[in-house]
Amino acid sequence: MNKRKPFLFSLLNIPPKPLFCNPFSLMALNQTQTQTQTRTTHPDLPPNDELLCSNPQQNQDEQSCSSLSDTPPSQIGCPGKYLSGESRVERAWAHWTKLGRPKLIVAPMVDNSELPFRMLCRKYGAEAAYTPMLHSRIFTENEKYRNQEFTTCKEDRPLFVQFCANDPDVLLEAARRVEPYCDYVDINLGCPQRIARRGNYGAFLMDNLPLVKSLVEKLALNLSVPVSCKIRVFPNLQDTLKYAKMLEDAGCSLLAVHGRTRDEKDGKKFRADWNAIKAVKNALRIPVLANGNIRHIDDVRNCLEETEADGVLSAESLLENPALFAGFRTADWVADDEKENLDGKLDQADLLLEYLKLCERYPVPWRMIRAHVHKMLGDWFRIQPHVREDLNAQSRLTFEFLYSLVDRLRELGVRIPLYQKDT
Repeated sequence: MNKRKPFLFSLLNIPPKPLFCNPFSLMALNQTQTQTQTRTTHPDLPPNDELLCSNPQQNQDEQSCSSLSDTPPSQIGCPGKYLSGESRVERAWAHWTKLGRPKLIVAPMVDNSELPFRMLCRKYGAEAAYTPMLHSRIFTENEKYRNQEFTTCKEDRPLFVQFCANDPDVLLEAARRVEPYCDYVDINLGCPQRIARRGNYGAFLMDNLPLVKSLVEKLALNLSVPVSCKIRVFPNLQDTLKYAKMLEDAGCSLLAVHGRTRDEKDGKKFRADWNAIKAVKNALRIPVLANGNIRHIDDVRNCLEETEADGVLSAESLLENPALFAGFRTADWVADDEKENLDGKLDQADLLLEYLKLCERYPVPWRMIRAHVHKMLGDWFRIQPHVREDLNAQSRLTFEFLYSLVDRLRELGVRIPLYQKDT
């Protein structure tokens, strides 16, 4: 039986994406830095959730892992020769064009945009993706943190590797470790959480623009891959435009703009300001991406049209529905009178099973897997809360348990389809 072609694939001519590839981590670099502070702990999670879901050495034995020569950097110029002015803008666009000018992009999400999830989103239409935010200092100091928190593979491209930082030299050291494996090194200038305030990074660097400028300049003058930045807007539009122009002048090759201020943390309460994003796009000469208010594929089209941005990022909505970019939508975004929305013959349990198989291939800490299970099956758990309680009671997760959990929900008659418009 012929399957209907997902809506967005026909709209944007997205080529089919491979599901599996050969993973590697920075263990391949064989760094022998002195071990210091371990990764940030998660006191509310069971201790076993900090462990990898399987043995990475076993995975390496079973697969041929990529090497430095297998994954060359996507160069735009030599360190120290990333010039200012027209030549830099031309290089920025040449690089973006070489990557295919991706429009559908997985946003950076702490503990959530890891390799298995990125690969799942790529299968369902994502054309580029960000890693989770990595802490530049811990990344340079701690080998375990590097190996667990940053993994990729040859098919995981285009790829933005995002760091938070407040020291240009530390940021450069971290960036040099990943530049062979990515298409952009991204600076997180938009995290609004309290931990970013305490650590003096993310959106709280908006209070110290000379430091922000020095971070961008340090990378732009010393890396062989371009620098990108992700920001939030100021309450005053003119302040936002000055900020964006300063980043461009400092050497930023691509700017992602989240259309909320750093005080507007609740995405459900505060709508992103697409007009502000459009103003930034019109003021800059480099590619600009829009972030905010992307809940389903109609939002993608509307955002691209209204902001004139070169691409859109989605975060929270993708966690619930990794097939968003392929035109699938959850029941929340199907109006009662929209007769044209049909059962897409796909549901979140199907997507979770695909994600789990990817995790078996690309090991990640169990805490990441647990979080994705809750996100993808949240609506299902509301129908059968005792199944969620059983999940929460597990101090040590296993793939066998998670596969059986999906089977239990099926046996209980739970199915919430994802929908597609009948085109």
